[in-house]
Amino acid sequence: MSMLKTRWMKPFLLVVGLVAAAFLLGANSPIFNPQVENPTGNTSESLSQAAGEEKREVVLYFSDEQAMYLMPEKRQAAVKEDNIGEAVVQELIKGPDSTLLKRTLPEDTRLLSLSVKQETAYVDFSKEINNSNFAGSAGEIALVYSVVNSLAEIPGIKMVQFLVEGKEVETLYGHIDTGNPISPDLKLVKTGTL
Repeated sequence: MSMLKTRWMKPFLLVVGLVAAAFLLGANSPIFNPQVENPTGNTSESLSQAAGEEKREVVLYFSDEQAMYLMPEKRQAAVKEDNIGEAVVQELIKGPDSTLLKRTLPEDTRLLSLSVKQETAYVDFSKEINNSNFAGSAGEIALVYSVVNSLAEIPGIKMVQFLVEGKEVETLYGHIDTGNPISPDLKLVKTGTL
């Protein structure tokens, strides 16, 4: 009798253990949600990619270590409803992946809205963009042209108008006129490999 119990107890305990593990992992477990990436790497939809999003390659410009030039960094970004401009600004806010590059936007900055009219992107930032750590002339140049040059990589955008909390601002830190739309400046870009 005890031999019979041991024979069916092992499979029973294995099933109970699997169910308990799936419960502990929650709804994101592949057992409960087949859309989640499985251990073999095959996915039907990645968790980080919500409905209506697709991955697109974007070119972002960040400051070099000396804050003299902007350098391009390519990465895949989640784009919602074909609004690649918003994705570009959100990726700029996240900062560079490379340790050789420096952030150009204060990390607590939020994108409030972005719209494109007649090849000009109107980018509305939260007030946190006015962080005093970025207030020098080099920091302001890097910030402004990081945004402008990155957005100008998108077909249909040739200039950028900066807004803060819904209002046009004459300047962010007193060194560059942001009262009018700004065109990209490729003289600031240093190409090469990181």
